Amino acid sequence: MRPTPLKALAARVLVAAALAAVSLPGTPAGASPSTAPAAAAACTPAQVVTNGGFESGTSPWTQSSTTVITSRTGQSAHGGTAFAWLDGVGSTHTDTLSQSVTIPSGCSSASLTFWLHIDTAETTSSTAYDKLTAKIGSTTLATYSNLNKASGYAQKTFDVSAFAGQTVTLAFTGTEDSSLQTSFVLDDIALNTSGDTTPPADSTRTPAAPGYTVSLTSNTSGTGWTGHESVTFTNASSTALSEVYLRLWDNYHGTCSAMPITVSNVSGGTAGALSVGCTALRISLTSPVAQGQSATIGFDLAITVPSGADRFGYDGAFVNIGNALPVLAVKDGTGWHLDPYTNNGESFYSLAADFKVTLDHPTSLLVPATGTSVDTAGSSGRTVTTATASKVRDFAWAAGPFTKISGTSPAGTAINIYSVSGISSSDSQSMLTTAKSAVDAHAARFGAYPYGELDAVIDNNYWFGGMEYPGFVLDLVSTTALTHEIGHQWFYGIVGDDEYTSPWLDESFTDYATDLAQGKTGTSCWSSVSWASTAENITNSMAYWDTHSSRYSTVVYGYGKCALHDLRRVLGDTAMANLLKSYATSHWYGVSTTAEFKAAAQAATTTDLTSFWTTHRIVG
Repeated sequence: MRPTPLKALAARVLVAAALAAVSLPGTPAGASPSTAPAAAAACTPAQVVTNGGFESGTSPWTQSSTTVITSRTGQSAHGGTAFAWLDGVGSTHTDTLSQSVTIPSGCSSASLTFWLHIDTAETTSSTAYDKLTAKIGSTTLATYSNLNKASGYAQKTFDVSAFAGQTVTLAFTGTEDSSLQTSFVLDDIALNTSGDTTPPADSTRTPAAPGYTVSLTSNTSGTGWTGHESVTFTNASSTALSEVYLRLWDNYHGTCSAMPITVSNVSGGTAGALSVGCTALRISLTSPVAQGQSATIGFDLAITVPSGADRFGYDGAFVNIGNALPVLAVKDGTGWHLDPYTNNGESFYSLAADFKVTLDHPTSLLVPATGTSVDTAGSSGRTVTTATASKVRDFAWAAGPFTKISGTSPAGTAINIYSVSGISSSDSQSMLTTAKSAVDAHAARFGAYPYGELDAVIDNNYWFGGMEYPGFVLDLVSTTALTHEIGHQWFYGIVGDDEYTSPWLDESFTDYATDLAQGKTGTSCWSSVSWASTAENITNSMAYWDTHSSRYSTVVYGYGKCALHDLRRVLGDTAMANLLKSYATSHWYGVSTTAEFKAAAQAATTTDLTSFWTTHRIVG
């Protein structure tokens, strides 16, 4: 994804509104090393906050007054009808809300999320008169104030993995001064745990070689799709698979009581509880799948696209449907990867798979999609688009009355540009020219583009700048942004990575590739680097960047590509070019890690790179 100034502003408002947010230490404040379990137990992913949506009365919450958990008029819920309303009195006042939670031992990931709305009668733009503090145990996670007022709810996310194996109190305290009300409204509080701290003996990534077959029919506008999906997979691990997880990523865009993505009538297994904000669905398989054996699960699927010019949303008559198809989560040496959705970047991690997707839609709608598409006549007034894609990590599509222009790059890649209304023909032509140039430039450096055609949907209303999917991108009218998104076809698409744990492996590498494609050498760009704290590294995870969102673009995109430019100056232009070409080849359709790249770079030179990694804060 290519962030824009608008995105950075949105991220500051939505995620980094805290006046004081601290990173959690390795050992929680007030805790001694003895509080950690002596031996990690197996982790069963779970959501440990009870009644986080306040729809089941007040239990087990402790509230300072009976008016805190409420459904009274004056405020509204994020989901359902009930919410927690702290303060809003307009005089000296304190409200508290707390619950004791137990974070299981053995879980390497624990993520606290809640939705917060703040409105105020205070008029100051500089003084925090009224405050809300969020704490877990004795650690303050964040403090918000009247200065953070916003028109709607914003989701807050915190990594609380340091508290694994402990029972601690999750607490919110709101205080008002003597005049002018500020209301702090909380809803849909969750604490999701996942991952094993003790890796299993076999670290092989599995389920392997998935094959997805999908058949969906849309409503007249393309904002609703129903049908069936099945997936066949092979267990590559020596440990038998008794379960799999489906990632229902786009449930982030709704609530658990009104999910945009619903799965029903599961075959080949039994659906369990939803977790991680209803973005992960456990399927207990009918029988365990041994190493080398295959199995198939199937289910009915319904997709409801929300309003908004988003990677999953509709903008007038134009619909984007990214990350909507349920895909298999990955299990490896750290257990199941069930990280939360992030709106600040990506948290998508999946193995290369084959897709055959049949989309039945009104003929008035064009449907660009991942893979190579063939249109056939459907029932009266409808068209069936069948898209097939091999060795891709996801599948996305769009629907709408687009204006389409097509061309072929000099190296032979078919390019289709789909423009929404309001995009001029000259801008569409410019984006077609950019796409032709970019796909060939990247292919020459990293290996031939393998996905047949490449579709780009152009809409200047995208708040996020641009977004990549295999063979399919969303973008503004921007030469740099489109070159970047097409670069992601190699770094994330062909050379995969765990985008939540290691976002630099796709964003830094893609921004570096974008510079090369545009003839930029990054001269002296590392000289402008200034770190915000000792905890800030290029290689930090999205758990870190979601709590330091104003620094995400600067460090991961800017400092990351500058570090790669610096590495090129150490190795030499030819050695660096050979390194990236061979690295892409060796990880083609696979998964890369920071440690593997560092090892490959070191093998490309006789210079000891230890101090280079330290100076450039590339850890792992």
